[in-house]
Amino acid sequence: MPTAMPPLLDNKNPSSPSVFAPAALLREARRQKGLAAVDVPPVCILDPDGDIVRRLRGTGRAQAFAGWPCYHTALDIFTLAGQTLGIVGCAVGAPFAVLVAEELFASGCRLLVSLTSAGQITLARPTPYFVVIDRALRDEGTSYHYAAPSEYGEADPRLIAMAVEALAKKNLPAIVGLSWTTDAPFRETAEAIESARSKGVLAVEMEAAALYTFARAKNKNVLCLAHVTNSMGQDGQDFEKGEADGTADALAIIEAIATQFSNHDIIV
Repeated sequence: MPTAMPPLLDNKNPSSPSVFAPAALLREARRQKGLAAVDVPPVCILDPDGDIVRRLRGTGRAQAFAGWPCYHTALDIFTLAGQTLGIVGCAVGAPFAVLVAEELFASGCRLLVSLTSAGQITLARPTPYFVVIDRALRDEGTSYHYAAPSEYGEADPRLIAMAVEALAKKNLPAIVGLSWTTDAPFRETAEAIESARSKGVLAVEMEAAALYTFARAKNKNVLCLAHVTNSMGQDGQDFEKGEADGTADALAIIEAIATQFSNHDIIV
């Protein structure tokens, strides 16, 4: 008797349009909340840990974007290198990140940068450090609703090249490489870690594969970075991000990338 296809892979038709669209959700949210339709900033940040948002709020640099109609999150705006950027904190995991990404792009976003903390899989240098993710293992469920099964979610190589150029101009160190996106961070077994390491994976995180697969399917500009801060609690003094909970380095990285991208015709 043939084995039934698991629901995760069964009845997926990525080329078929969705009945439920982000524009419809946003329209009704605006109606219920009495909000006018206004565009978000063209460059927005996903901050899954929320450290950047908390630091910006605590220092008075961020203000709430009153026109954001999302039911689940708050959008803050702040100024960096003369640009107004949007930022959403604590959208952790592939389903939540892609939900917010869909809403941001339906609201005028043209470039979305996700900067998430990550666990070290392959020792590249002492933590903390940054990885510009060019591919991510699709070990999550969300991406399979946007594209047929494959091993990796792939970044747009033009975005990777521009990120590398932007960081080099500012002498900001980062590694380009592969991540592993999982939905189950507390099921990172020794066998799974070794398998990922054998593929050249540098770090494990929870969003990149889904965000990249969504971006390719919808022709959107998404760049994912991992702030490698830990060895999954296997060493003492783990999860240390650096100065100001890592936000000083993170904002320097974001500033370089946002400046480079805003001057490039890929998002004009």
